[in-house]
Amino acid sequence: MFCFQCQETAKGTGCDIRGVCGKTEEVAKLQDLLVYTLKGLSEVIVKQNLKAVDLSSENHALIDGLFMTITNANFDDEALEKQINKVILLRDWLKAKGNEGNYNRAAVFQGGTRDELLEKAASIGVLSTKNEDIRSLRELITYGLKGMAAYAHHALNIGKESMEIYDFIYKALAATLDDVLSADDLVKLTLETGKYGVDAMALLDNANTSKYGNPQITEVNIGTRNNPAILISGHDLTDLEQLLEQTRGTGVDVYTHSEMLPAHYYPYFKKYDNLAGNYGNAWWKQIDEFASFNGPILFTTNCIVPPRSEEIRKRIFTTGAAGFPGCKHIDSDENGKKDFSSIINMAKTLPVPTQIEDGTIVGGFAHDQVFALADKVVDAVKSGAVKKFFVMAGCDGRMKSRQYYTDFANALPKDTIILTAGCAKYRYNKLNLGDIGGIPRVLDAGQCNDSYSLALIAMKLKEVFQLDDINKLPIAYNIAWYEQKAVIVLLALLYLGVKNIHLGPTLPAFLSPNVAKILVDTFGIAGIGTVEEDIKLFLEQ
Repeated sequence: MFCFQCQETAKGTGCDIRGVCGKTEEVAKLQDLLVYTLKGLSEVIVKQNLKAVDLSSENHALIDGLFMTITNANFDDEALEKQINKVILLRDWLKAKGNEGNYNRAAVFQGGTRDELLEKAASIGVLSTKNEDIRSLRELITYGLKGMAAYAHHALNIGKESMEIYDFIYKALAATLDDVLSADDLVKLTLETGKYGVDAMALLDNANTSKYGNPQITEVNIGTRNNPAILISGHDLTDLEQLLEQTRGTGVDVYTHSEMLPAHYYPYFKKYDNLAGNYGNAWWKQIDEFASFNGPILFTTNCIVPPRSEEIRKRIFTTGAAGFPGCKHIDSDENGKKDFSSIINMAKTLPVPTQIEDGTIVGGFAHDQVFALADKVVDAVKSGAVKKFFVMAGCDGRMKSRQYYTDFANALPKDTIILTAGCAKYRYNKLNLGDIGGIPRVLDAGQCNDSYSLALIAMKLKEVFQLDDINKLPIAYNIAWYEQKAVIVLLALLYLGVKNIHLGPTLPAFLSPNVAKILVDTFGIAGIGTVEEDIKLFLEQ
């Protein structure tokens, strides 16, 4: 195996024995083969000039498959093998309907036994592209598409989809098989991926707000109540909605975990008395926090850490693109409905959660809420009360070097405001950083996909201050990354023209020296240094 798609990849170069995330060599190979199979499907669709509007099962298999290969999403080898065979059937059905074509091997190889699939996977992995710059750009595009697919998946669950996004993903995946394309061609495709990343985040934002309302400033309880409970993790709000409906009146509470925290900000969910609060912190602390929670845990998307004990494994359920061997997976019926009764019944038999902290945290500063505060924000900037905004969105992770982001937030001058989204916020959202004239110094927009809100806020400020360049705003970007949804957020920001983004705690291992140089020279991408040096640099910009 060889995998370097996440920030914590072994030795900063690549996992070649077992994934730092916990995936085995077999799972890694099956994930590689699933992506390869999706590329073959995409080539058939592109070469036959088919359009997403005339497809359905293919579109959904496309985003399902890509989502399943995101870091920490699916460790279930049987589920991955099943998805590979499903995509092959769809691919060959389309081939049989159309004209014979001169297809890449990805479009013609056949499935087989598990051993045959693994043998094939060994020959088509990341390192099979020998030119390191072409490999780097192909992987950068592919990882961006994985993040885009995740957001499209969430939107689809709410009934929103875009044929243009599907068409682009087919086009871009097929392009990663094309040996004729040069590095310059792939750089252009990378920026185009950012454009569709913006579209995907806008689609999901519209889906969430049209169904659940615009997020509002909300205080979220981080203590516990004395009822049996279920912990829901991941990102999918439709799963939370169904779980809350099915636990209503049962005496079972529901707590959000990690990236599900922003669900509390939506008006729709405030009607549920059984939505008790948020339990714990960022995803990587689940090893300890799941033990103290005591009740069952439902994973709706990625951010699974392989459990250390069989007792905790028996309390974990998965749904959607998530999966883990030995954990019960809950599928939806043809109408998208899921039966969570097995989770609810288990909760009733287990002890109540052990409280690990108390108090509240405040969030809900998505674009609509910040626009409502625009006059107050503008006045604060004009008066000098606010000197600078720091966008500190992105992901959290286990590396000790991520303490940098807590120290950075603590060291920022009192006349600065942090704009955040994603689980990176857990590094500083419980610090007592105060406010500026009633404006909290940490403004949490929501999940990682809600980085779109931060882009909209920046564009709104550009309009208010009548600037001709978004980079003239008093905004600095110090972003933490971990997995592929952060990659599409980065590409989206680059497409929007944002420059001088600092990315940490390390730069991606999948960037070759030449590709990294393009990003540095063209967009001013940089890594992080010391807290003191970086704050001084940002304040001088």
